Amino acid sequence: MRSFIGRDILSLRDFERDDYTRIFEVCEKLAPAAHNRRNMDLCKDKTLLTAFYQPSTRTRMSTEAAMHRLGGHVLGFSDAKMTRAGDFYQESIKDTVRMLEYYADVIAMRHFQLGAPAEAAKYSSVPIINCGDGWGEHPTQVLTDLYTIWRERGTLDGLRWMCVGDHRMRTMHSIGHAATQFDMELDVVYPPDMAPTAEFKQELRDRNVRYNEWKSTSECIAKADVIYIEPVVQADYTKARVDAADAKKGVTPPEYQVTRAMMRDLAKKDSIVLHSLPRMDELPTDVDSTRHARYWIEAANGVVLRMALIALVLGRAE
Repeated sequence: MRSFIGRDILSLRDFERDDYTRIFEVCEKLAPAAHNRRNMDLCKDKTLLTAFYQPSTRTRMSTEAAMHRLGGHVLGFSDAKMTRAGDFYQESIKDTVRMLEYYADVIAMRHFQLGAPAEAAKYSSVPIINCGDGWGEHPTQVLTDLYTIWRERGTLDGLRWMCVGDHRMRTMHSIGHAATQFDMELDVVYPPDMAPTAEFKQELRDRNVRYNEWKSTSECIAKADVIYIEPVVQADYTKARVDAADAKKGVTPPEYQVTRAMMRDLAKKDSIVLHSLPRMDELPTDVDSTRHARYWIEAANGVVLRMALIALVLGRAE
């Protein structure tokens, strides 16, 4: 297993099975502080910089909360329009990062351009954590999802996932890469115009991921141990911002929804429902009160998971 100290967290394609085990071990050590809303002094002399070129609620706030819980300091921006990268000058990632690296010990970046965090890592002397890059990947979100399941089930092996939604999305890519390291079977459901690329599907098959395609959730939900949902009605992830007034919002077709009735009549009694949020009508709010819902716990676990990653890359985890 590679050391995490000074390591960029860019893609789950780079992760081996032991990496997940190590992260979850550190999560368990740090979880009591997060759950009890207690700040530690583990990173009291360290600073996190959040460089968010796209809107975020959970990822940015949980990343910043994680550093605060570790006793560290936080600075950054959540609207690139307020920086030289987003105004008239359109300052390049290279020039921006070569300045930001002097201001912090680790940089958490979200960007609308695929590969932007990897580009930043070329020029940064401090670790870069990818918090979502266009249609690319979202490793910290999916690590949070995996940790949530691992805590519930005690394993990631032997589980069958139903992944429904837009399969161009970065979370879906990260799930696929994670599946290469575990005995996971993926049942995927998506609209024809939101399909994963042929290259991505071939990569998963080349790496022995069991990958099955279905036309609707009702066809495969009964098989699922984990039900992972993303919207099919959503913003363009290749843009810095899509204002609500300009958005064209539709209605999610029933074949891409997971409803309370489906959970009652079709799903396994112990299946887990996850959603990275925000949601539209693909996951009605009346599912929230069922025994299957884990997306609020998932959101809370995001603080714990990001505490572990920050501590690991800064060399502060035992």
